[in-house]
Amino acid sequence: MVSWGSVVAFAALALLVIAVPGPSVLFVIGRALAHGRRTALATVLGNLLGSYLLVTAVAWGLGALVETSAVVFTVVKLAGAVYLVHLGVHAFRHRKALRVADVEAPAAERRGDLRTVLDGALVGATNPKGIVFFAAVLPQFVNHSTGHVPLQMMLLGLVPVAIGLITDTAWGLGASAARSWLARSERRLSMVGGAGGLAMIGLGVTVAATGRAD
Repeated sequence: MVSWGSVVAFAALALLVIAVPGPSVLFVIGRALAHGRRTALATVLGNLLGSYLLVTAVAWGLGALVETSAVVFTVVKLAGAVYLVHLGVHAFRHRKALRVADVEAPAAERRGDLRTVLDGALVGATNPKGIVFFAAVLPQFVNHSTGHVPLQMMLLGLVPVAIGLITDTAWGLGASAARSWLARSERRLSMVGGAGGLAMIGLGVTVAATGRAD
């Protein structure tokens, strides 16, 4: 099975990659600014589920198709980019509907948690940074001589997910705290909601323009 040396080495590399904010982190920040802490945390959960879907795909061979086929990679990337832009446009258009009371609104009045988790999962699963990392890096830390390669990959994949849970949650809580502070003024809250929407639109455009590492 996976050696502790491989786990530590993979964790160190994953930390370096995750430390540089990518589409998932920026998406969490955008949702935190546009909708608040609860939505940010649900988005973090969705992102992690989407990331682990990538791990599962790589472990069972589908990741190799995405990594080696420029067409498949581009389709997956553009799907995520279009969805990001769609969410950003929606947030920007409804920025004036935000009110100070929305920051502490009852759960029933907020955006559905399940929908938010699914939004995050889609972004996480179509994140070009995640696709390249899991497809190109993860297999290098597997011990093929011990067998059970898919299981080894799925176990190793829990490492970046755990790291992402900590770092993404910190980003989401930080951004939502700033939103709560700005929410003392409805005008400022509207501006923050618009900024969150613009951030997601810009992120979608950036993802669409991101090329393959090769």
